[in-house]
Amino acid sequence: MLLKVHSASLLGIEAQLIDVEVDLSLRRGRKYHVVGLPDTAVRESGERVRAAIQNCGFEFPNLGCITVNLAPAAFKKEGSCYDLPIAVALLGLSGALPPERVRDWLILGELSLDGRVRPIRGALPVARHALKGKFRKLLLPIDNTQEAAVVEGLDIYAATALPQVLELLNGGSDQFAPVRVNRRHLLGQSDTGGLDFAHVKGQQRAKRALEVACAGGHNLLMIGPPGAGKTMLARRISSILPPMSFQEALTTTTIHSVSGLLQTNQQFVVQRPFRAPHHTISGAGLVGGSSHPRPGEVSLAHNGVLFLDELSEFQRHVLEVLRQPLEEGQVTISRATGSLTFPSRFMLVAAMNPCPCGYWGSAVKECVCTPAQIQRYLSRISGPLLDRIDLHLDVPEVQYKELTGDPTGEASRIIRQRIVQARTIQSKRFPGIPIFCNAQMGSAEIGRHCPLEEETKNLLGAAMVKLGFSARAYYRILKVARTIADLTSSPQIRSSHLAEAIQYRSLDRNFEPT
Repeated sequence: MLLKVHSASLLGIEAQLIDVEVDLSLRRGRKYHVVGLPDTAVRESGERVRAAIQNCGFEFPNLGCITVNLAPAAFKKEGSCYDLPIAVALLGLSGALPPERVRDWLILGELSLDGRVRPIRGALPVARHALKGKFRKLLLPIDNTQEAAVVEGLDIYAATALPQVLELLNGGSDQFAPVRVNRRHLLGQSDTGGLDFAHVKGQQRAKRALEVACAGGHNLLMIGPPGAGKTMLARRISSILPPMSFQEALTTTTIHSVSGLLQTNQQFVVQRPFRAPHHTISGAGLVGGSSHPRPGEVSLAHNGVLFLDELSEFQRHVLEVLRQPLEEGQVTISRATGSLTFPSRFMLVAAMNPCPCGYWGSAVKECVCTPAQIQRYLSRISGPLLDRIDLHLDVPEVQYKELTGDPTGEASRIIRQRIVQARTIQSKRFPGIPIFCNAQMGSAEIGRHCPLEEETKNLLGAAMVKLGFSARAYYRILKVARTIADLTSSPQIRSSHLAEAIQYRSLDRNFEPT
């Protein structure tokens, strides 16, 4: 006897339809086999399914050999999401469920020993792929239904326990309404954690640089002594970033779903991610990897911010793996079994001290480092990586008068309005092409949208010669200048815009300590 139930598996951040074929043979003894390249969690499903069926009062086929085939068998199957479809197939073979009842369903879920259905990873990409596969009914653990229900055109049903699943599949779908969500309401939910630039004392130049960086999606490096407020400023970036579109939120939620990071009370990511990994992170943790590649921090920060505090403390080889995602907006991980590509278009924000003791250039405390020590310290960040960072910003200590006075800065909502206006100008500049901000422009777009008058050309030429900018730095200065012009709604890049952009290359000016 054979019964087939439709399920799904994850490949990177995409889903793959899986046929769970269960065969019961009464002539080959009592055995339970799983084939189709299962991992350990899949091979152990037999004991979980057996206990769940029996503890719910149903009959488990104790006579005969049970063979479970997960097709196609070309790639490895991971996780415990096949428990529920295997149990449904076995109950169908035992007569508790007519086989034709499961033909139009896509079923996933992990079973506990008492028959309750536990949540899984990747429900959102499964729902998106189910729609492509012409399925219209999707049965998922109740904790995953809100996440999957953002996909329109599907009926998402909640599975709570094995008896309720049987009742639903036996024709009780009229009693169990599909889960619905209000997508507009979901996008309207936003929480910055109470962080606001209005509470920041001093650091007006740093706040201006952060506004420019967010308006154009530019990478930013802050250099300053300990206690200057670099981390505090970085953590407020989320409060001024433009809101995500539905498509951006969908992609971001998909990545977090595959990684198992969605919470029961927040199954749709509407706030741009802010990821701040510790400096001891490995290369695989940063860009993704392991034997079964998962998204790394650069992908979890997709459409948001990747904040690297104490940049010089990261291992050099770890920082070098950032080159591909910074340039291409995606990262490709190759293994013997194949290659997977994860999206990783993020805004890099980094912070570091200017020297080992942290006080080189400080007006408050004397630096005790030698020029050679400072040079070695700064050289931990390679030139190619620095070239990929658009803004280098000096962050000095906050003066005593500023600390004791009232905050005088603008509120985040006012800064955000200017940033949204600048992003609107940029979206109109690039119709029909996948460029959403100035930082993503290539050389062709820069040549088309960043023309310079003779005066500004002379200014940039003099800066290139005097400060020794590389060709990559030249293009990044033009992109930053274009963003500064957008913040003033200027169609032309003026000398003042270019001069401000040149100021944001402090490491190019100060790389040689004296």
